[in-house]
Amino acid sequence: MLKAILILPFNVLVTIPAVILYFCRFELISPVFSFKFILMLFLLALGFFLLAWTISLFCATGKGSLAPWNPIDKLIITGPYAYVRNPMLCGVFCLLFGEALLFQSKAMLIYALIFIVINAVYFPLSEEKGLLKRYGAEYAEYKRNVPRFLPRLTPYRKK
Repeated sequence: MLKAILILPFNVLVTIPAVILYFCRFELISPVFSFKFILMLFLLALGFFLLAWTISLFCATGKGSLAPWNPIDKLIITGPYAYVRNPMLCGVFCLLFGEALLFQSKAMLIYALIFIVINAVYFPLSEEKGLLKRYGAEYAEYKRNVPRFLPRLTPYRKK
């Protein structure tokens, strides 16, 4: 599990941003409480919370990891997954936007947007097909009822 966390989210959230910031201009956000500062804190906290919660669900409920080489053995539809199909990615999106605000970096904002577009294309074309193949009708029903990235207002309950 630690290997998957180090390779996947760590590279997306730390390694690539560090390289971007090394080559691009940035300025840390002022710690004065402003709308931008509060938004940054909210996005970073929400992103970290979603990432930690979904990783713990992968371990406890799914008996696997976020890595493709160690997939979960059970479809997870509880916790944040009852509201949105990709809460882990939603957490990563929040963290990337929070980092862009923290460093007040247009390059980081562009990276976040590119990352979102890539995942918006990848998931329906590849990941969801694999999940449908692995979990069949259970995933098809879940997919019909739970949005990919924008959460439902009420939790999904399996019928």
